[in-house]
Amino acid sequence: MLQADVLVSASFVDARLYILQQDLDDWQNDLIELAPGGGATIGGDRGLSLDFFMFDHRTLSLSLRDPDRMTVALAIAPEEGWIDDHHRRLDQVRATWPSEVVGTAAGTYEWRAGRRD
Repeated sequence: MLQADVLVSASFVDARLYILQQDLDDWQNDLIELAPGGGATIGGDRGLSLDFFMFDHRTLSLSLRDPDRMTVALAIAPEEGWIDDHHRRLDQVRATWPSEVVGTAAGTYEWRAGRRD
């Protein structure tokens, strides 16, 4: 399973986000559509999620939600080009994560239908 360490610059937050292949697809689609007044989300179905809301091109609201522990909301001003940086990182993950493997649940994997041996 892919595991992303969530780093938030606040001393009271320590959380991990577990993601599946579908999460990457959803995240990429959200990033493509992200514009002022819109949002993007990754995770959530299985626990921790990150929700971004873009106020303008320089200001975001970030909500870190863990239904078992906490919800944290932060205002952030990401560096210029952060969306392009996320797309580059997604490309790196996709190059590393085997596309033949499908995560069906936490700790459960199957070969993708139609996989060539």
